[in-house]
Amino acid sequence: MEAAARILEQRGFEGFNTNAIAERAGVSIGSLYQYFRSKDALLSGLIEREVAPLLAVSENLEQHSTFRAALKSYIGASIRHQMKRPKLARLIDVAEKREAFKSQVSGTTSRLEVMMKKMLSLPDAPKVPNHDVAAADLLALMRGLIDAAGERGEGESNELLQRTEGAVWGYLRSYAKKPCKALRT
Repeated sequence: MEAAARILEQRGFEGFNTNAIAERAGVSIGSLYQYFRSKDALLSGLIEREVAPLLAVSENLEQHSTFRAALKSYIGASIRHQMKRPKLARLIDVAEKREAFKSQVSGTTSRLEVMMKKMLSLPDAPKVPNHDVAAADLLALMRGLIDAAGERGEGESNELLQRTEGAVWGYLRSYAKKPCKALRT
């Protein structure tokens, strides 16, 4: 998988092929095909690998006692994910839009939305009229801001974390049914 990631970063989609990946990994093409039947299968594996840190946040939600802490954890994981290898993250974003990955991306999005809805169900979370809408909106808002920062060449920073948190809280202030303590701080 790492050989595939490096080839994608260095050569883009034009140079992303199983021969180059096998050579980079130091294995025969036959060995590569034992595990991955095509370059789409490799891309699918990369998509899965790259989203794993974001999905891991949902597994650790119980360690956060407040909505604010859970949200900050997710935003931080999103920023780290995007800024660790920004070129790879942008190329994976492009790949995810392809029809071949539609069901995989849909499943991942559903899992992230479930995680966000769990966060919105924490006792101190803002009371929004529709958890489904809020979860989808929040994920899109965060992804848009963080992806744009990566495209501009920004790195991981407290400033980006603060800007993203501010945008999320602004959205929640406008969408919440009534003000809550978390929104006033």
